[in-house]
Amino acid sequence: MTTTSTGTPARVVDFDDAVARFDPVMGLEVHVELSTATKMFCGCATTFGADPNTQVCPVCLGLPGALPVVNEGAVESAVRIGLALNCRIADWCRFARKNYFYPDMPKNFQTSQYDEPIAFDGYLDVEIPGAGDSGEPPEVFRVEIERAHMEEDTGKSTHVGTSGRIHGADYSLVDYNRAGIPLIEIVTKPITGAGERAPEVARAYVGALRDLLRALGVSDVRMEQGSLRCDANLSLRPRDDAAQQSVPFGTRTETKNVNSLRSVERAVRYEICRHAAVLDAGQAVVQETRHWHEDTGITTAGRPKSDADDYRYFPEPDLVPVSPSAEWVEGLRATLPEPPAQRRRRLQQDWGYSDLEMRDVVNAGAVEVIEDTVAAGATPAGARKWWTGELARRANAEGREVTDFGVTPAHVAELDGMVGEGRLNDSMARQVLEGVLAGEGTPTEVADARGLRMVRDDSALEEAVDAAIAASPDVADKVRGGKVQAAGALIGQVMKQMKGQADAARARELILERLSPPE
Repeated sequence: MTTTSTGTPARVVDFDDAVARFDPVMGLEVHVELSTATKMFCGCATTFGADPNTQVCPVCLGLPGALPVVNEGAVESAVRIGLALNCRIADWCRFARKNYFYPDMPKNFQTSQYDEPIAFDGYLDVEIPGAGDSGEPPEVFRVEIERAHMEEDTGKSTHVGTSGRIHGADYSLVDYNRAGIPLIEIVTKPITGAGERAPEVARAYVGALRDLLRALGVSDVRMEQGSLRCDANLSLRPRDDAAQQSVPFGTRTETKNVNSLRSVERAVRYEICRHAAVLDAGQAVVQETRHWHEDTGITTAGRPKSDADDYRYFPEPDLVPVSPSAEWVEGLRATLPEPPAQRRRRLQQDWGYSDLEMRDVVNAGAVEVIEDTVAAGATPAGARKWWTGELARRANAEGREVTDFGVTPAHVAELDGMVGEGRLNDSMARQVLEGVLAGEGTPTEVADARGLRMVRDDSALEEAVDAAIAASPDVADKVRGGKVQAAGALIGQVMKQMKGQADAARARELILERLSPPE
């Protein structure tokens, strides 16, 4: 049992119990903001974070007499996305008006595509990680694409008050800077057959799509900024074959604007458990939109979900149809990058990573930065160590990307080189990384400013080794007796005496030389 934001209890059942009796059916709608310099139908800038309502004009504000013009760069991006998703590209398509009243859409309609999308009938193969840490190869799951269509984004409403929602808000503010930014909406066909792995499939699909769009260079796909958003549709049907034939799909709900891969998986999992509880109680699932709450891990009711007829679609009279030529489409096909999954396999082989190591790299979102770090001169092992270690730990703890801390591939390559050439040991390197994270400069500048450098003088190191042996005769006797692992305690004393600036490997050599029995 969980509680909604309004305090109304929401029954859920155990996930394993739910998927044992019901088959989840998903539909994923991903909205992608394109990285064009101007909006979809006007010349306004698309810069993220500008002062509210400073990037608007009569066209995107829907003022009388203002006429739209299609952004050619957005059409090109739409075609490249469709090709990368193995879609058919329409030789003729047009825009439509999707009518609804929302304060963040000043025209009271959204210019979109309805039954004539620019790309349709495609698929994307996604890899689902093997179970546990066994190193099993990933399972490939094909997600079929219904369509990818062009439209414009809406503005942004901010509801001021304790809840952050329109209900109970003291007042609302609207920023129209985002209204009119080019969007591609990618809609899957019903995803069936995933069973208990449905939440993982949802996450893997959105992740694979994000990687593909990033590789295409059509969007920055920053989910935390809203440039990639997922609406997750879910319904349940009985696992019994006869029941499935009589009721092919259940009533669906649509969880809106989920903005992280982790949240996509959690939202689908929660809705499976909630739907099962509703059906177990003999009630009907309400077709509605749902809001995802990251803090509590639940969804709450939004508004009744409209069907297509409710939007009163009709062709947009102010825009000419789009008719990409076959020659132009084939020219764009030649610009497609290496598919991300294929590229990862190639890089894994080049870097010599195990399947588990590569999985850690992918999960940390570090494939690109490690590639850049190796290109900057780091060893593959060193690049993986720093990006999937301390930086990934911080990113996970703070809900950020590993690239969000101001540390660059050049920094990590420089740090790895300093360790490799013997200037720094691991302990010092971590201190240097802390300084880089704090904005103190490059690794070399931080190391110089903090006086961090391994002592290479054997005489000083020998003196510290002798002092450690003299201070711990019982430990020394154990080493003399053949318990070599006891040398670790002496190495620790040497490192402490030399304030962490000793070469631990050389200290070990000296300790064993002094304590080895004479031949």
